[in-house]
Amino acid sequence: MSRTKSIYWVAAAAILAATANVLCSAQSASHMEPVKADPAIQAAVRQISPERVHDIIEKLVSFGNRSTLSSLPPASGPLPAGQGVLAAADWIESQFRQISAECSNCLEVKRDSFVETPQSRIVAPTPINNIYAVLRGSDPAQADRRVLVTGHYDSRNSTNESITDAAPGANDDASGVAVVLECARVLSKVKMPATVVFVAVAGEEQGLNGSRHLAKLAKSEGWKLQAVLNNDIVGGDTTPGDKLARKDAVRVFSEGIPSTAVGDEKEIRSIRGLGTESDSPSRELARAIVGIGPMYSGAHSYGGKHVQLSVGGSSVTPVMEMRPDRYLRGGDHTSFNQEGFAAVRFSEWRENFNHQHQNVRTENGVEYGDLMKFVDTRYVANVARVNAATLAVLASAPGEPRNVKVVTKELDNNSTLTWEPPEGAPANTEYEVVWRATADPDWTNAKSAKGALTITLPVSKDNVFFGVRSVDPAGHRSVAVPPLPVR
Repeated sequence: MSRTKSIYWVAAAAILAATANVLCSAQSASHMEPVKADPAIQAAVRQISPERVHDIIEKLVSFGNRSTLSSLPPASGPLPAGQGVLAAADWIESQFRQISAECSNCLEVKRDSFVETPQSRIVAPTPINNIYAVLRGSDPAQADRRVLVTGHYDSRNSTNESITDAAPGANDDASGVAVVLECARVLSKVKMPATVVFVAVAGEEQGLNGSRHLAKLAKSEGWKLQAVLNNDIVGGDTTPGDKLARKDAVRVFSEGIPSTAVGDEKEIRSIRGLGTESDSPSRELARAIVGIGPMYSGAHSYGGKHVQLSVGGSSVTPVMEMRPDRYLRGGDHTSFNQEGFAAVRFSEWRENFNHQHQNVRTENGVEYGDLMKFVDTRYVANVARVNAATLAVLASAPGEPRNVKVVTKELDNNSTLTWEPPEGAPANTEYEVVWRATADPDWTNAKSAKGALTITLPVSKDNVFFGVRSVDPAGHRSVAVPPLPVR
């Protein structure tokens, strides 16, 4: 090699090294850092009990058949005492009241009761009862803001109209109700600025009837509902010989394009033009669920990677599924999506359809039926921990920033973002800007804006998606809000 070429390559190497140092420095100043867990939330999450989960599911199974239609008198005569969906509703209400009694009546226990008109799976006017409990926030300025967790307590078998044959519904969805009740029990002792609502709905198997009524009620009453966590089939099916089931993962389904945008040509054009098909409020909620994991597990796989939540020697990974739900199926989060609320669905990694919507029987050596024996209560407890941590962090964080904008007045490789404080936000609220490359599924970078309401970053808005979230002094973070362009 000639001396000239040698000098050239040395100089080039020096330039590359200097550039790398600059890039590394910039990255180290903005990459995602796990934050410390809130000791009070951590202590509460640790109290979730697989044994208590077992008892809840076993009790719900004992009602024999929890079909919503069992609220009607069967042609063969009344159901045995203590059987059917109404008996299950009474028991769930009693559990909420017991939890409330143990926290000095901290829960407001309610019934959302109505009569559903006949339709495809409702054969006659049918009473439906949603049972819910409200844990009022401790900060009057923030208590109107709500987060909600739900599961459905009705069940079904192979014949939807059959209310006398067994429909145990251990996994679908006594497991989800167990998550709700355990979250209510452990969080009832935690002080949180915002309000948490714990709900067991009915009518899911007939067409999301219960949740649809409750979501419309929430809309009509002006609930400031910022997050809905729906748990449906979170039992961690345990079938002998199934080697593909995963007990370390739970799926989190979320819609991309908001349900409320369907038919709104202007909004659809905006979503397409900005490329924000994966930045709906529900998708941002899913990202928050994945992001909360490191606070309580010490995991460092942040920013698009699976995050493991480990508490008390057990763990489960919330995994974003970037679709509204599974093929050919639906869930109660959809009812809330349709009313414009951010909502997601938790569901086990691999379902076994022999143990859903089946009459209890054995055929050709195959056992059918949604039985207690196929539920892994330790897995359900792990899912409950993810829910409880998410609810507590979001209810403790300031609300979401309002009117988040990215300035697009000129062609510019910098990015200026502006926002307004959340309604009722404390004076010590700070803010954090997060971003990810357009091909990345989750936030990979973050920059504190301290208490400012604007920030300019040397990052091209053309190459990334941004979000802004509120942060309190304890490190509780809101769901990120993506900006809209402003000139």
